[in-house]
Amino acid sequence: MRLNNFISSSGICSRRQADELIKQKKVRVNGEIAPIGLTVSLEDKVEVDGKLIKPKSNHVYIALNKPPGITCTTERHIPGNIIDFVNHSERIFPIGRLDKDSEGLILLTNDGSIVNQVLMEKNNHEKDYIVTVNKGVTPAFIAGMSKGVKIYNPVKNKYTVTKRCKVVKLDQKKFRITLSQGLNRQIRRMCSHFGYNVVKLKRIRIMNIELGNLPVGKWRNLTEQELKVLLRKVK
Repeated sequence: MRLNNFISSSGICSRRQADELIKQKKVRVNGEIAPIGLTVSLEDKVEVDGKLIKPKSNHVYIALNKPPGITCTTERHIPGNIIDFVNHSERIFPIGRLDKDSEGLILLTNDGSIVNQVLMEKNNHEKDYIVTVNKGVTPAFIAGMSKGVKIYNPVKNKYTVTKRCKVVKLDQKKFRITLSQGLNRQIRRMCSHFGYNVVKLKRIRIMNIELGNLPVGKWRNLTEQELKVLLRKVK
């Protein structure tokens, strides 16, 4: 397998982070500094920062109903980080992010090989959110949100128009939105464009994984069927 996949499969980081470690010359294979794109096998001796690693034979895939106030970071020195909150026996990391102020479904794993495939925008993996705003949801607001909104993209340092999406009014101040992209604070900034403030934002679905009745602050392992469908979509 490719070296970045080998490293991520050990559970120490994502595949993208593995590429950075390789670029920083922190990875050795059989005693030699490894180049990007190298292919390795289980017989090879792979070291990261001098520590010998091996792919995990048993991966962990969990769904958490994240409460507001928890930060989706692996940095343990940050108060309220998601790793300490979950307190799993395995070294896991979140797949993507959910704003600190937001709540709902987020997946965590120690299988770094699936992270990029879940998050990659071109794969069009859908996520559903229930959003409560500070004033009445109008037909014009629903139409405007649906057809795409011009917002600033700090990563690319330019304005971008969000992809068309499905938006359904649920009640006077609440709507459901389905996104296939994940720009920073995207829903909040889309709403702000129309003069709305988000009061509550809750993610209820990621691809085939539903939040269901999982209590806030609790997590569960993905079912065999959920995992089978998820892995079929990303591998």
